[in-house]
Amino acid sequence: MASRPTTTAALRSWFDTQAAAAVPSEREDRVDWLRAIPFVILHLACLAAFWVGVSPTAMGVAAAMYAVRMFALTGFYHRYFSHRTFRTSRALQFFFALLGSTCVQRGPLWWAAHHRAHHRHADSALDPHSPSMTGFLWSHMGWFLTPRAFRTDLARVPDLRRYPELRWLDRYDTVAPIVLAALLYGLGALLHRVAPSLHVTGGQMLVWGFFISTVVLFHATVTINSLAHRFGRRRFETGDNSRNNLWLALITFGEGWHNNHHFYPGSTRQGFRWWEIDLTWYGLRLLAACGLVWDLKPVPAWVSAKARH
Repeated sequence: MASRPTTTAALRSWFDTQAAAAVPSEREDRVDWLRAIPFVILHLACLAAFWVGVSPTAMGVAAAMYAVRMFALTGFYHRYFSHRTFRTSRALQFFFALLGSTCVQRGPLWWAAHHRAHHRHADSALDPHSPSMTGFLWSHMGWFLTPRAFRTDLARVPDLRRYPELRWLDRYDTVAPIVLAALLYGLGALLHRVAPSLHVTGGQMLVWGFFISTVVLFHATVTINSLAHRFGRRRFETGDNSRNNLWLALITFGEGWHNNHHFYPGSTRQGFRWWEIDLTWYGLRLLAACGLVWDLKPVPAWVSAKARH
């Protein structure tokens, strides 16, 4: 009987993050497997691809969902919400916060608060996901499944918590993914009816457009936690193990220039050299040309002068 309130709270927290119950201190840093069930289901659902099949349309939608949402994460969850490296309107701020929420990587306040903690304590005992301190698997996908990491530290995001719409997205962070999944299923069912030659079904679009795309997106994103602090080159001397990695930069739209970023996180651009491909930077430049974002922060000349090579 004593465990029932905790179990109920854990189930409620799947839909309302404020419903999470307090846990004993000795369990704060252990995986909460009951709360982790949706994360496990997200991965297992990808196996349904063997039953629903595949089509060029479904794969195209999956690729598009990956690209659009990766940009929302890198351009807005990271470079805007976490580091405030440019400015935008409140409407566009909410739009990209909503789009980022569909990635199943929690809400914008949670994401920004944990990322700011990472920069403050990078590769130390207080870093929530340092591979040098806790190993690859934990830094990649274990740390955020703990009760301690589940909470949003609002003290780290005073600039963001004043927006009620962002607090709502952060509290009900499963609403946007569920709505997206339903829309993708509906799109597949509609195409099955009106364009049968595409050989698309609702289930196929759901599995490829949402589940597979989301899982690939997740693992690509967290390689910056687990791999970009181990493999690559160090152009700048920093107090952490951050590294620049071209391959990670390609799959994460520029986030792989991680040593650059840790040396000077105040720049909108993370590929400091002209040949360092940074797709997120290009996208933000395009939005700036359209007047949708502004005051993109450049890389100062003194930063380049500090480079070792």
